[in-house]
Amino acid sequence: MTNLALPSLLIGVSVMALLAYVVAALIPERAVGAFRVSLLVAWVLHALATVVDISGVGSQVAAARFGFAPALSVTLWFVITVYLAEIRFLPISGLRRTLAILGAEAVLLALLFPGEFRPHTGSPWAPIHWVLGIASYGLFGAAVLHAALLNRADRQMRQTLSEGKAPRVVLSSAPTGLPLMRLERLTFRFVSAGFVVLSVAIFLGWLFSDPWRWDHKAVFSILGWLVYAGLLTGRRRFGWRGRQATRWVYTGAILLLLAYVGSRFVHDVLLNRPVGS
Repeated sequence: MTNLALPSLLIGVSVMALLAYVVAALIPERAVGAFRVSLLVAWVLHALATVVDISGVGSQVAAARFGFAPALSVTLWFVITVYLAEIRFLPISGLRRTLAILGAEAVLLALLFPGEFRPHTGSPWAPIHWVLGIASYGLFGAAVLHAALLNRADRQMRQTLSEGKAPRVVLSSAPTGLPLMRLERLTFRFVSAGFVVLSVAIFLGWLFSDPWRWDHKAVFSILGWLVYAGLLTGRRRFGWRGRQATRWVYTGAILLLLAYVGSRFVHDVLLNRPVGS
């Protein structure tokens, strides 16, 4: 799993974050205030565990550590960050327990597969490239979350219409509590933001990689970028929406997951190769 034993600090903070997420998942739906507090505590501990894990604090190696599981963990932390920000202003419901469970799974996965230590790179732009890449993962993760809500709302709307309810009443609000049009706009805002950040990350990777390599990460990243470019173009020129648009959101996210998370999982876990091989 990793090339050195985990420091006790990382284990302790990760276990506390895991327990906090479990507590949040077990809180009844009606106890909204208690859930928000517990999820906020878990979110803070999750962030602390991520920083300790990636920075290598408490270890004997002066290098950053990363891998497929920390990448997933950071991505989900971004998604939960977006959720915590949105619930302060928007009536989003139906996600509490799911996000808490996913948070617990992400922390546990990062604890089991913390990645390997990466030697410091000679390019000062490389850390910016990595940070932007993970930030784009988080933004697209938030887009996927909203796209899933949009799909669920669409299914329930069609079911309600089939039961003979008034179309104006059905279209006014999604089951999440958000108007459907507003939920759709939020989805595309996250797609647009993720696309911009991903574009900068890919550009920096191309500009400062010596030499540029067309490996699995590069190929899947470019494919994901092309999918989201096509989605935004189709949205602007042809008015794509609904299921047609969300399928593109899911496809792009899968390609980006394969770009880093998938390739590192195969490299680090299935093949168990050392860093740099």
